[in-house]
Amino acid sequence: MEFDVGARLKQIREQHGLSQRALAQRAGVTNGTISLIEQNRSSPSVSSLRKVLQGIPMTLAEFFSSDDLPPPEQIFFKGDELIELAGELKGTVGQVSFRQVGDLRSRNLQILHERYAPGADTGRTMLQHESEEGGIVIKGQIELTVGDRKQLLGPGDAYFFDSRVPHRFRNIGEVECELISACTPPYL
Repeated sequence: MEFDVGARLKQIREQHGLSQRALAQRAGVTNGTISLIEQNRSSPSVSSLRKVLQGIPMTLAEFFSSDDLPPPEQIFFKGDELIELAGELKGTVGQVSFRQVGDLRSRNLQILHERYAPGADTGRTMLQHESEEGGIVIKGQIELTVGDRKQLLGPGDAYFFDSRVPHRFRNIGEVECELISACTPPYL
C-alpha cells in the first residue's frame, strides 16, 4: 500500500487544530502549497516537507510512522453497520430506535434512520439543542411539535427546522413510523 502524504498531512494538521492557512503561516509557505500537498496534486521534496512539518512541529520520522495512521475513511455502510443510539436519548417513551450512519468524530453532519413504535414519544420534556435538523417520513405517521406549531406527517412528508426551538416527536398512529433525518451539528 502506497503512503498517502496528502491524507497524512491533513490528518496531522487537523489533530493539531490548524487550518491550512495557519499551518502555512507557521511553516513560512503559501496556503496553496499546503492545499496542493493535501490533495496529492504536488509531491513535496524532502526539504519542502521538512519545512512544512516545522510548523507543527514534527520530524519526518514521526510523519512517516504508521503507528497512528487512521483506517481509510468509510464511505458505504450496510444496514447492520449503523450504530444504535436509542439509549442516548433519556426520557423517551415506548420503543424508539435511532440508528446513526458512521462515526461522527470528524463529521459535522449526523444522519439517522429513526423508528417509532406506536405510542413512542421523545418525551414530555421538549428537545432543544444547538443544531438544525430535517427529515423525511418513509412510512407511518409522526406528530411533530416545533414551538407552538404541530403537524401530523405521513410518507413523503418532510420537515426542516432550527433545533434551538423546543420540539417533540410522537407516533400517535397504530403502525410503526420510520423516517430518515439529518442534524448539523450532531446532537445525539
